[in-house]
Amino acid sequence: MARVISVYLPLWPIDRLRRQAPEAAPSPETPLVLAGRVGNRRLVTAACALAQELGLSAGMPVSKAQALVPELQVLPSDPATDAASLERLALWVLQRVSPIVAVDPPDGLVIDSTGADHLHGGAEALLETLIGRLLMSGVTARAAIADSWGAAHALARHRADPVHLAEPDNAEILLAPLPLAALRLPPTTLASLHTLGFACIGDLLHQPRAPLTRRFGPELCRRLDQALGLASEPIEPLRPAELVEVRRSFAEPIAAAETIARYIGKLVRALCVALEERGLGARRLDLLCWRVDAHVQTVRVGLAKPQREPQRLNRLLCEKIETIAPGYGIEILSLTAVMVEPLEARQMANSLLEAPAPDLSDLVNVLANRVGARGVYRMAPVPSDVPERSVTRIAPLSEPVGVGWPDHWPRPARLLPWPEPIETVALLPDHPPVWITWRNIRRKVRRADGPERVFGEWWKRDAELIAVRDYFRIEDEAGERYWVFRAGDGENSETGSHRWFLHGVFG
Repeated sequence: MARVISVYLPLWPIDRLRRQAPEAAPSPETPLVLAGRVGNRRLVTAACALAQELGLSAGMPVSKAQALVPELQVLPSDPATDAASLERLALWVLQRVSPIVAVDPPDGLVIDSTGADHLHGGAEALLETLIGRLLMSGVTARAAIADSWGAAHALARHRADPVHLAEPDNAEILLAPLPLAALRLPPTTLASLHTLGFACIGDLLHQPRAPLTRRFGPELCRRLDQALGLASEPIEPLRPAELVEVRRSFAEPIAAAETIARYIGKLVRALCVALEERGLGARRLDLLCWRVDAHVQTVRVGLAKPQREPQRLNRLLCEKIETIAPGYGIEILSLTAVMVEPLEARQMANSLLEAPAPDLSDLVNVLANRVGARGVYRMAPVPSDVPERSVTRIAPLSEPVGVGWPDHWPRPARLLPWPEPIETVALLPDHPPVWITWRNIRRKVRRADGPERVFGEWWKRDAELIAVRDYFRIEDEAGERYWVFRAGDGENSETGSHRWFLHGVFG
């Protein structure tokens, strides 16, 4: 089943202006509007959140807006730059989220996420990550996912806060209470519908189609069917000229897996030639299969490091053929390198004395494309005395970070994501516990070593100015070894709660 994401950027012209020139941008504490000319009139084309709170909106005459808000800042609008920046944002989303992304002008993006959700931890995680990264970049955004472009577009603008996940096959119930403007109709059509007493989409759902078509033309019913998923609305994927792409069209549609694999091999070889001419290697490939029914099947593979060897790329793509549903046949195959990096040809070492370094990239590529890039990583040390902050995840083939693991005290093989509270008894502040109860199991301590005192990082959080932890390595009667700590020094309550926690398990 198709799943489509609509991303709505309600303040895109304002956000774009502030992101491109942060030093020269107007203060966010002062109301700001952008103005443009429509005929001989000078109208507000965009207003910041503060200006909207003061009653200003797009379409209002600039003279009226200045009369309502005397301290208002007015800057000229630049629709061409807004559109170009929106396309660059769509390209960024294309490289990181899904193979099919298009611009939904003037203030949105549309993404076909069918089959791509699991690579990001599910639809909810995908939306939250996407919106979070946009917000961190200074872009106000809302997003919704639904079965069709029309439904996702409507929900993103009238229901998302900031995200909304529509259940499959539930479009009619979700769309019924939304205003008619959610159908993307021309202003004249909306005005006529309001004159006739129609206020929301639900008022149109069960009306006879013939009178509506005679009065308003086919656009009204077409938009309604697209929102309900009854009429197709293909998404033309963004393909800038700088992307390296090869394409093959067929006079007769193909459907057999063997035939698809054969032509994938031909496309891969052609793509590798184009990459070699530019001195590039692919980091992410998108295979788009255009079916005769206008549906697009997509395959995305990522690579741990730049590659342009046909055998390796072909093997990764052919492993995904079983995910392609050819339907009545595929008439176009398109292979695109959406992420590339410089890759220079290197001479192979043929020394008889030194063994070549093992190349793990093939293994990493296979695992990452099966379980998702987030599922393949390695741990690296971080300069921090607080144990849960002293480790981070990095890409499996990343260069060394230049920081070593601490060796002054032994560290457990398994560190829990968060310290878990335990019940225990210790004789004196500096003594280890006599027994612990962890996960409802009581364990008697036979041996112990410690304490190792860890101080809080006061330069990061004021609350850690005098905070301490006392860590102990303990061993129970069964030979299991644990890493436990007391929050606080055992005497001064300001140094911690004096509660005990289990933080790790030794191998």
